[in-house]
Amino acid sequence: MRKVLIIDDDAAVTNYFMVFLVQTGIFEPSVVNDSREVAGLLEREKFDVIMLDMDMPNVSGMDILRAMRGKGNDTPVVILTGVSDVDLAVRAMKLGAFDYLTKPVDDQNLLQVLENAIEHRTLRRTIEQLPKELTRKDLAHEAAFVQLPTQDDKMIRLFHQAEQLAASDVSIFIWGESGTGKEALARAIHQASPRREGPFVFVEVDSFAPDEFPAFFFGQAKGGRSIHEETPGLLEQANHGTLFLNNIGDLSLPSQVKLKRLIQTGEYYSESSTAIRKADVRMIVSSNRDLTRPEYANAFSRDLLYHLMINSIRIPPLRERPGDIPLLADLFLKEETGRVEKNITGFAEDCMELLEKYGYPDNVQELRTIVAGAVAKEDSSVITADSLPSHIRERIEKPGEEMFYPRKISEVVREHVRLTLAYFGQQREAAAEVLGITPAELDRIAAEDISEE
Repeated sequence: MRKVLIIDDDAAVTNYFMVFLVQTGIFEPSVVNDSREVAGLLEREKFDVIMLDMDMPNVSGMDILRAMRGKGNDTPVVILTGVSDVDLAVRAMKLGAFDYLTKPVDDQNLLQVLENAIEHRTLRRTIEQLPKELTRKDLAHEAAFVQLPTQDDKMIRLFHQAEQLAASDVSIFIWGESGTGKEALARAIHQASPRREGPFVFVEVDSFAPDEFPAFFFGQAKGGRSIHEETPGLLEQANHGTLFLNNIGDLSLPSQVKLKRLIQTGEYYSESSTAIRKADVRMIVSSNRDLTRPEYANAFSRDLLYHLMINSIRIPPLRERPGDIPLLADLFLKEETGRVEKNITGFAEDCMELLEKYGYPDNVQELRTIVAGAVAKEDSSVITADSLPSHIRERIEKPGEEMFYPRKISEVVREHVRLTLAYFGQQREAAAEVLGITPAELDRIAAEDISEE
């Protein structure tokens, strides 16, 4: 039995939830109507998931959540709120709530969200308990990651995290700069998952006009623009498999609302239809932008963003893993010399030194292009510095100066904590260890961020 704590000052609401959850035979509910009793109860008992009302007298739901995270209590929390308080619920998700439900709550949706919350906690703890020393050989599906050559410890740990997530059906958000290998990682997750025998459908969001995307993605019912027959969408094509949405930041706001429903409930509507459909797909989305930054607040739904960030993976840029540069350069050299049938065996020392110092704005793909261009130019048995593009030496010798803007120390600290959390996929313990602080201190800094908004 899974223990659920329901916190709401309305006894009628808690009684309904209690009866409903007992009848499922899966959950063992407990109820608190006076929010002042919550702190003591959480000290005495452990729960698998908490349902928390936001609007309560004495101690608010936000105060309870903030206190929990400040004490390192990572029990998944599902927020209960009215339609008019969705912004507050989203702020709670930023503080670490798993999801939110608006009243009146749909019974089946409630069960799905509670199950997802418990599954997420299990996954997160499994990932956090991974050994510190990991190798590619330790992967259960090593072959799935063959298209991502690396010897970097951060990348190998990232593969293990991805493999753990692949074993479940949770939606995953992959983010990182252009050229870091987001599509390759999405395909690796598919190959490492139980859905590997199903289709992998790649969708480039920015290839569709905003008003065209819903019909292509969700399909179109008879009587819409295509009045003669029903048109299946890309979502249906991915049935029993994996759907990968690349460049999610370019999705229009109306489509973001539909995608959030799909991720949360597995349900969707075809265009021009009122019939609810169920999707049997694993969703993976990606972005080459940090959508948590303030400049994207009006273009990308905070609601959807924090749903996506629950299971997120950041692929570090090539400049953050310089040890991979010689490995990748040699690999690309062998591929290109084999293709053009040239006998070039390696890189001159000064050439490799330049390659290792260069910043690679376009990451792995840029390195591949540089090596291919050098092979085309080179006439000797090794790649020399003269065969590299001139902008590489110029960028190293004359690096662009970054603009400096004075900021409050507290702002810098909060920004650094936020970026570190994002880097570790919102894993508090891992982020706190690198920052040299406790998880409770990390939560306190994050709570200050919320309270000042």
